[in-house]
Amino acid sequence: MKRFSAAVYGGSGYLGSEAVRRLLAHPEVELRHVYAADHVGERLGAALPNLEGKTALRFEAVPADARPPEVDILLLALPHSVSHRIVAGALSSGARIIDMSGAFRVDDPEAYAKYYGERHPLPELLPQFSYGLPELSRSALRGARFVASPGCFATTIELGLLPLARAGWLEGPVQCVGITGSSGAGATPTPTTHHPVRAGNLRAYRPLLHNHAPEIAEALTRAGARDVEIEFVPVAAPLTRGILASSFATVPAAVDAGALRQAFQQCYGEERFVIQPEGRLPEVVAVAGSNYAEVGFALGEARASSGGARRIVTCVSALDNLVKGGAGQAIQNMNLMLGLEESLGLTQPGTFP
Repeated sequence: MKRFSAAVYGGSGYLGSEAVRRLLAHPEVELRHVYAADHVGERLGAALPNLEGKTALRFEAVPADARPPEVDILLLALPHSVSHRIVAGALSSGARIIDMSGAFRVDDPEAYAKYYGERHPLPELLPQFSYGLPELSRSALRGARFVASPGCFATTIELGLLPLARAGWLEGPVQCVGITGSSGAGATPTPTTHHPVRAGNLRAYRPLLHNHAPEIAEALTRAGARDVEIEFVPVAAPLTRGILASSFATVPAAVDAGALRQAFQQCYGEERFVIQPEGRLPEVVAVAGSNYAEVGFALGEARASSGGARRIVTCVSALDNLVKGGAGQAIQNMNLMLGLEESLGLTQPGTFP
């Protein structure tokens, strides 16, 4: 008999359905409820054909008072504005909560207002949410009640830059370009995600204003970065899953390739889901469909600057936006919160090609 119970909110979307798929196969957590705004009353397999015959669960409507069911943990795959309401309704229930939206990722309410275009309705709850990047905050996640799972771009970029931050080398502006698949835009089609337009296109969007930028800066600052500024340009690409991020930072000229390799090894040598590929840089095809991320770097020549000689480092990182960048990482956080083996339900390799 499974020891814990869970409910997924937003289960008909790409992120929520990935959480459902993983939970149905989890050895210690029983999925009891799946909530959605559409397909209410239908079998999960009717809307999610990959789950046909795998469960008798049906989509349920969220109760009007947002009162949660009696389960151990809630996984929210919802727009941030909806997450606010669900969390507020669940506070008195005692259930643990993992939120996969941006509703509680940013500590600074002013930064939230700037990047999300509205004042935070529950700023008093922000300090209660632990940031769910296990490679950064594992000790805080063990036994936590509230966790804000990082954004897909944020996870990718943070994993690429975390070794520099921990070594004390990350300082000042960092330029980042992240290329993402269409599933990151959600299940509801829009003119820019419609397949005939997206299939043969590359398109930058929200340059320097993407709402993952402030959480990246906050996370890297907690890891040891100083006065870091994230100048981020996202790019929509003609693939379904995956993110490839290239982040450009400078380090002191004395930092050579050997020192960088050592910093990456110290950061990730014991990490189960972060891989440093040999003889190549990270690529999406290596991690698609899995909870694994790949990280690597390229080091430039030393150049004189007003603050002394510096080198450019290009940190390259790749992951599946729906798994390590989304629902898989939420499951990883759930395992830590419940005192389970961190990798349960997540060790399958990706698909190739």
